[in-house]
Amino acid sequence: MKEKKRILTGEEPIVWTSPFAALKNAGLPLAPVEQPAIAPRDARPTALKKNRGRVDIIRQTAHRGGKTVTVVTGFTGIGLAEQEILAKEMQKACGAGGTVKEGWIEIQGDQREGVARILTKAGFRPVFAGG
Repeated sequence: MKEKKRILTGEEPIVWTSPFAALKNAGLPLAPVEQPAIAPRDARPTALKKNRGRVDIIRQTAHRGGKTVTVVTGFTGIGLAEQEILAKEMQKACGAGGTVKEGWIEIQGDQREGVARILTKAGFRPVFAGG
């Protein structure tokens, strides 16, 4: 290993003192312990809610450079936060990327069976629509 060359600026070694050393003994309270962030109960997909409505699962290739995308549309009564949670769960189960756009979920590739399984578990009634 190469030895570092140091240029001395004076004859005495530099003694560094922390500007925060005085605060350590000042008797200030410790930082509060943060609680883990928990998603609102309404935003979690649960199997307890039965028959949350029909959702359409469509396979599309148009305007995507020949790539196949699975699109889930027709969500009613759920917010963007729950759609994002469902999309993340679908991506993880299918091993593919995806996004939430304008009220629908897009998953890369032909992932209709995996997406339908997750939607059924969340209480939706998935219907395969289109080609």
